Amino acid sequence: MAATYLAAERRVAIEAVQAACSITTKVFQSLVSSESITKKDKSPVTIGDYSAQAAVNKVLAQHFPDDGIVGEEDSADLQGEKGTDLRGKVSHLVNESLQEHGHIQSPLSDSQLLQSIDLGSFAGGSSKRFWALDPIDGTKGFLRGGQYAVCLALLVNGRVELGVMGCPNLPLDAAQPKPADGEIRTRDIPGLGALFIAVRGQGAFVRPIQGQNAAETPVHMRDLQGDFAKGAFCESVEAGHSSLTTNARIAELLGIPKEHSVRMDSQAKYASIARGDGDIYLRLPVGDGSYQEKIWDHAAGTLLVEEAGGTVSDIAGRPLDFSQGRTLCRNCGVIACLASMHERLTQAVAQALHEEGRAALLTPVP
Repeated sequence: MAATYLAAERRVAIEAVQAACSITTKVFQSLVSSESITKKDKSPVTIGDYSAQAAVNKVLAQHFPDDGIVGEEDSADLQGEKGTDLRGKVSHLVNESLQEHGHIQSPLSDSQLLQSIDLGSFAGGSSKRFWALDPIDGTKGFLRGGQYAVCLALLVNGRVELGVMGCPNLPLDAAQPKPADGEIRTRDIPGLGALFIAVRGQGAFVRPIQGQNAAETPVHMRDLQGDFAKGAFCESVEAGHSSLTTNARIAELLGIPKEHSVRMDSQAKYASIARGDGDIYLRLPVGDGSYQEKIWDHAAGTLLVEEAGGTVSDIAGRPLDFSQGRTLCRNCGVIACLASMHERLTQAVAQALHEEGRAALLTPVP
């Protein structure tokens, strides 16, 4: 596929994610404290979510006004007198970032700010070209000073064609150790900030988050030479996001040592296996499997892994169907690994679920 395919969209998506990452970094530095976690104060991430979505949506709308946007947030809490304080903080962050990056000449009015956020109300589907945005994926990781991501994907006819993911706290060099949760709160750590890019048929790349013409390096999944014992899981920190006990049984079935497990928040897991930090991503359904995954939680990461040599599917091996609206309602759970080993992973997942008496989760969703 020619490199000119989606070239403009690729450039604009990078610029939009850069603007959003500058916002989320400022929010963490200025608003998140150690008390944000102990007191379960989510106001900083709320400000970050609204601000990042407004910035990305504004940039996309300027360049591609006919595209839909499926975003996680709406402006309800920022409306009217009750939203004055929150709206003011969001307005300052958005206008500062968009002006710094040259996207606007004069500040957005409150009305324009709210309209930008609400551009994310598109319903999705298979007929119109649209973007899927998660302004801060991994909210608890963000608050802890751990891993989170700004994730943006372009879908055409219900298929992901472009993905851009900004991971401000992930080292650009895969060989550099990841900072421990909260470490960035106490000291400056050089080398952090990785931006991952994938266009269908063009491969996957990583570059620094900052800069207009930064060098891009191709990323590939690690070659395990058919031996899962050489691999490592990359799984969720939160037990509520994936069945970690089932993960452990799958690891046992595949011969993966218990210590070969990397836990982190957000779609940064997709980025990590795409470049070989880990090798297997499991997001297995908890309980009865009734939860429907949101498309913005997986769109960018899915393409990134596929372009790096992997296969992403639901737990039964079915491709993820992004054409059904705002959720992956035809799928149950998500698994990913190197394409040549994916069938064996699917078999191990099925065996573990059968042993638990949850084999019904493998049945196609009507």
